[in-house]
Amino acid sequence: MNFSALLHLVVILFQLWPCSPSPQNSSTQNIVQSFTAVRRAKRGWLWEPLFVTEEQISLGPLYVGQLKSDLDKQDGNLKYILTGEGAGSIFVIDEYNGKIYVTQKLDRERKPFYTLGAQAINRSTQLPVEPESEFIIKVRDVNDNAPQFLDGPYVATVPEMSPEGTSVTRVTATDADDPSYGNSARLLYSLVQGQPYFSVEPKTGVIRMASQMDRETKDQYLVIIQAKDMVGQPGAFSATATVTINLSDINDNPPKFQQRLYYMSVSEEAPVGTTVGKVFADDSDIGDNTAMDYFIEGDSSDVFDIITNDETQEGIILLKKRVDYESKRRYSVQAKAVNRYIDEQFLKEGPFEDTTIVKINVEDADEPPVFTSENYVMEISEGVMSGSLVGVVTARDPDYDDSPVRYSIVHSTHLKRLFSINEHNGAIITTEPLDREIASWHNITVTATETRNPEKISEANVYVQVLDVNDNAPEFPKNYETFVCENAVSGQLIQSISAVDRDDSAEGHRFHFSLAQEATNSSHFTVKDNQDNTAGIFTGKSGFRRQEQFYFYLPILIHDNGTPALTSTNTLTVTLCDCDTEVNTFYCRYGAFMYSLGLSTEALVAVLACILIFLVFFLAIVTIRQQQKKKPPFSEKMEEFRENIVSYDDEGGGEEDTEAFDISALRTRTVVRTNKPRRKVASEIQSLYRQSLQVGPDSAIFRQFISEKLEEANTDPRVPPYDSLQTYAFEGTGSLAGSLSSLGSNTSDMDQSYDYLAGWGPHFKQLAGMYTSHRSVGD
Repeated sequence: MNFSALLHLVVILFQLWPCSPSPQNSSTQNIVQSFTAVRRAKRGWLWEPLFVTEEQISLGPLYVGQLKSDLDKQDGNLKYILTGEGAGSIFVIDEYNGKIYVTQKLDRERKPFYTLGAQAINRSTQLPVEPESEFIIKVRDVNDNAPQFLDGPYVATVPEMSPEGTSVTRVTATDADDPSYGNSARLLYSLVQGQPYFSVEPKTGVIRMASQMDRETKDQYLVIIQAKDMVGQPGAFSATATVTINLSDINDNPPKFQQRLYYMSVSEEAPVGTTVGKVFADDSDIGDNTAMDYFIEGDSSDVFDIITNDETQEGIILLKKRVDYESKRRYSVQAKAVNRYIDEQFLKEGPFEDTTIVKINVEDADEPPVFTSENYVMEISEGVMSGSLVGVVTARDPDYDDSPVRYSIVHSTHLKRLFSINEHNGAIITTEPLDREIASWHNITVTATETRNPEKISEANVYVQVLDVNDNAPEFPKNYETFVCENAVSGQLIQSISAVDRDDSAEGHRFHFSLAQEATNSSHFTVKDNQDNTAGIFTGKSGFRRQEQFYFYLPILIHDNGTPALTSTNTLTVTLCDCDTEVNTFYCRYGAFMYSLGLSTEALVAVLACILIFLVFFLAIVTIRQQQKKKPPFSEKMEEFRENIVSYDDEGGGEEDTEAFDISALRTRTVVRTNKPRRKVASEIQSLYRQSLQVGPDSAIFRQFISEKLEEANTDPRVPPYDSLQTYAFEGTGSLAGSLSSLGSNTSDMDQSYDYLAGWGPHFKQLAGMYTSHRSVGD
């Protein structure tokens, strides 16, 4: 290997070192082979970047560019082959010279580039002389798309009175052309409509305030923005968008009263809280910026008040204090309206408030009398005589005519007995003595009525306190039951007593206890005052005998500390008991009761035994009678009686019916009639039946018959129920059907004709059928 070849190999290795490293220990043969491989891998293609313009229209293929290998000797021995996207359809290549043509119109927005492959082969050997290589054909953009606003319609809001340059909103348009090539996608924004209030930045599309605007003048603006490509050059495409800009309200307007002077009136009879009138301050703002508060200024604020109606923003003037026509007939009220929410940036323009004057006239009215006081408190001592003065109430007519007033008391029947009032001067007097212990206070309602207009009435409350006088003596708080044993020793405490006083003592009650004068000489019991409103009863001797005295009555004197002091005598009853050490209260009470009856214990036991025996005897009699009532009648012949009743199924044949059974079997063996013997029923009924055809129910014979049968039934309650047949012996003479009884009939059923039953109507249809069929069978 010569030196020049070796030098050339080193240069190539230096250029392709990352791709073709050669081992240092390789042989010369390997180096030669590597040199040959590197020369084959060397790129021998020669071409410029390929572009094709979109939207080109031609009758034939348009030249794009040429691919050329540095091994091409222009002898036609190389063949160029094109592969990849659109090869053979969109793009074609001249296989002899490598020129590439486009056969169709292209759209960059649809496909901006195409990736193709190129290969050169030897026509003789069909072996590649150049390795296959990729290349790109870019579609060059033309301005064939107009800008578009994709986010519309646009709505923005900005506060009114915003300073110039305040950003309102931003609009953005898009262009489908290539922004990296030419100016086709470079947009320029301009304002078509909206001057001089707004402006737009040409490059960014930001809309800004161009001047301060007042919402109260106009609250909405329509702004039209234009976006033009090609940086606005001639022939550029454009698009427009509408932006609705609303001005939001701020509190930049103070309230203004619609009137500088208001006139109102109110009656002097109007109660507190009456609505006098309304005022209204207008505010050009909206929402919360119109909220305001009303105030009353000056001296009239203690007579009138004003409140705000939050819905209507009106000021309602109310009566805070009753007015009097005779005292003041006219008021001048200054009302002020102040915004509730104030924007400090506008305070420099002036206070956000306004004032107005309200003239209020007081209307005269016929008012009821007025008392000098709504409530009177009077005092009077208890027990004073009737007609004593309690106090005086005074009322007058506040009107100018000063009508006379007539007084009266509104009270119940009880108070009517205690107090009366002078209708002319209002003096209240008692009608009978008062007792503080019954009622310490009396509540009286006094009315004052105008004499000229009785409908005008006013009332006042009079509270009368009854002052206490020591008119009640002290007394025992309860009825003491005091017992003492027979063997009690001297000085033994048997009872502690106290006292109560219904009077009221300012210093507190103080009671003193002692025995009455008539009991002082008695040595049986003594009283010891404990100096604390209590006292103790002690025995004055040892040993008592019930046979000598069963009860002891001690007169106890009780003194109070009132003025004047009162004393009362209270009797304490001491009962003597048969006991040793402790008193059995029940036994003592029992002994006292027996003593009061004058009975001994033995006598009481005898009385109780007699009562017990009488109760046992009475219960025995009641039990026996109850058992007798429960015993059923006809018990001995019940079965025979039931059998005879069931088998008795005949129509009733008069006297012959008694032969159907033994009638004596229906009577109990234990019952024997003691009254007069029963007459023959059949013959008696036959006789009376014949008489009934001639007489009515009012005949004496009929009444005699009924009376006799009733007497028999009343005196013999145990007879069988066939006696009831006797009460129906008469059928009456007014029956159209006649008698159906077979008593006294000499003919048999076979000789009688029952055809007339068919004419009695549907109620007797079944009966007629029975007799007709019976006769047919007999025939």
